[in-house]
Order: sequence, then structure tokens, then C-alpha cells
Amino acid sequence: MNDTPAKKRAPAKSARRRSRELALQGLYQWLVTGDDIGVIDAHNQEQDGFAKADRKHYDLLLNGCVQEAADLDAILTRHVDRKTTELSPIEHGILLIGAYELKHCVDIPYKVAINEAVELAKSFGGTDGHKYVNGVLDHAAVDLRPLEVKARA
Repeated sequence: MNDTPAKKRAPAKSARRRSRELALQGLYQWLVTGDDIGVIDAHNQEQDGFAKADRKHYDLLLNGCVQEAADLDAILTRHVDRKTTELSPIEHGILLIGAYELKHCVDIPYKVAINEAVELAKSFGGTDGHKYVNGVLDHAAVDLRPLEVKARA
């Protein structure tokens, strides 16, 4: 008889979570290399698991974050402790996604958008990066979704 506990299987990732992960990979490459977003997108589409992602949300995040990077950085700058260009590319990409969702994806409750960004930071970021992401996006939510934040207070 085996006395070791059975390994628990991780819950399946939602299509939206996969789209965020793939968008983050693309944003990371864009932030580090400055490669053309079309080339990055084509490469991402070749990745295993791409078909399981929410394609519409992925496109929205990847292209929206790149097109609005300056505006999103202006929002984030009010809440970070250094220039966004000095953030790790992973945390910068996660914050861009979080800020984009807070600004444009009003069908996603602000707490969910923040939590999803925190989960990305736990999976891909530095040791305590998720705490930083949480703090920055909590403050950004007050700017981007003031009525929703006030209603939850």
C-alpha cells in the first residue's frame, strides 16, 4: 500500500487566463526586443495551447497594450516607485495588462482584473512581485474605476 498522498491535479486554466498568459509572453518579448508586434503575434499563435485561449481577448490585450502603452504607462506612473522602463519586463507587462483591463474591460469586475494580474505575477514574476502588482493596480483602480471602487468600499 502506498502511504504517499495522491498528487492533486491543478484545475484547468480558463481560456481568458491562457489569453492573458500568451499576451504577457508577447508583451515581454516586445518590451525586451522591440520586435514587430505582428511577428510576435505570429510566433505566439504557434505555441502549444494557443487554440485553448480566448482569441478575442488575447488580441485585445496584446494589440491594445502595445497601441496604448504610453497612455497606460502614464496611468501606472502615478502609482509606481520608479519609471516604468525600470520595472522588470515581466512586471511591466503584467501591469500593462492589468491597467488595460481596468480601463477597457468593464465587463470584468475590477477585483477580478487585479486578481488575474496578481496570479500572472505569482506564476511568472519575481518572489514578491505579486504584492507590488496588487498594490499598484489597487491604486490604479481608484483612477480607472472610481464608481466601482467606491461602491465596494
